[in-house]
Amino acid sequence: MGNWKTCTIGELGTVIGGATPSTKKAENYDGGTISWITPKDLAGFSGRFISRGERNITEQGLKSCSTQLMPARTVLFSSRAPIGYVAIAAQEVCTNQGFKSVVPNESTDYMFLYYLLKYNRDKIENLGSGTTFKEVSGSTMRGIEVTVPETVEEQRRIASVLSALDDKIEKNMEVNKNLEAQAQSIFKSWFIDAPESSSWETGTFSDIIDTMIAGDWGKDSPLGNNTEMVYCIRGADIPDVKSGNKGKMPTRFILPKNYVAKHLVAGDVVVEISGGSPTQSTGRIASISQSLLDRYDKGMVCTNFCKAMKPKSGYSMFVYYYWQYLYDKNVFFLYENGTTGIKNLDISGFIETEPIILPPVELVEKFDAFCHSVFDVIFANGLQNEKLANMRDALLPKLMSGEIDASDLDL
Repeated sequence: MGNWKTCTIGELGTVIGGATPSTKKAENYDGGTISWITPKDLAGFSGRFISRGERNITEQGLKSCSTQLMPARTVLFSSRAPIGYVAIAAQEVCTNQGFKSVVPNESTDYMFLYYLLKYNRDKIENLGSGTTFKEVSGSTMRGIEVTVPETVEEQRRIASVLSALDDKIEKNMEVNKNLEAQAQSIFKSWFIDAPESSSWETGTFSDIIDTMIAGDWGKDSPLGNNTEMVYCIRGADIPDVKSGNKGKMPTRFILPKNYVAKHLVAGDVVVEISGGSPTQSTGRIASISQSLLDRYDKGMVCTNFCKAMKPKSGYSMFVYYYWQYLYDKNVFFLYENGTTGIKNLDISGFIETEPIILPPVELVEKFDAFCHSVFDVIFANGLQNEKLANMRDALLPKLMSGEIDASDLDL
């Protein structure tokens, strides 16, 4: 093991903040090609490298404020709302004011810096200040003391151990993404683009969905008759579930009678009915599989910002992929309303009026069986990723503190 030294983050690289171009001027955003990242873009982000956020800005937008372009391999660290999101720029990017990013110098390995900031996340957060919300200033970020190997070679050895695990996780994620895309492509080929589809019956989702179940948020601890502990799937958990991951569903306590009526079973489909953004509609969807349910030690319900649908027998995957197909075509923007800034989906109106094709039952059941085999692989990869992430998270503090010598490990 090499020698370690105590230094500041400012000695490892250049700390750079960001800014937001005026949103009142369309020329700052319309047609923009410059990647502009906000903390919201990292919410639920599970990879290491990020290339783009939800919005780009223009050259005019860049020049209009104090945000700065930073090179690829800059380590982005959110400094407010919340503190502690970490990612690596995959290309030249800039950020809003919610970051104190670090451009590593020649004596600092960028990947080691990424893991170093993850390791010191709690320490950095505790140094935040503010009344409305905590924030880490640029001077505070630059002055934070950390302990690092003196040589960049030793930094790379440590980073390579942790990267090997993240590489496997990201490979599984890419496999799952491809499987999901293949299933969607097969859906479109079998049903939407099929020449015989013109002769099939038409109807609405109400023809193939038996019931809809409202969500429940209950209490955060046992209170009165709210004694049934459950996991609650939120809209924020949908991307994780779709990727085969377990997600980070909170535990809540609900009425036992509500659990009987509202608990989720394999084949149910959960839809986000409140939320969204100007560029993202409500209507995000997740399929509930037995593989997902088996990874939790308690039952599951959806939050009251979601609803659960129970498709007719054999139609679960057809509903899921048809819904996703229409979501990708931005159909759900047409069924939204809102009064206080939160968009709400008129799910009943959508289910009862949006026209869909109704293929032969035999073809739907064949598709359902195929998709279940795909989901088995997706969730098996997700389970492996959970184990790999646990191993990485256990090694992180030991490697970053020098307790374990990276050269002693062979992954």
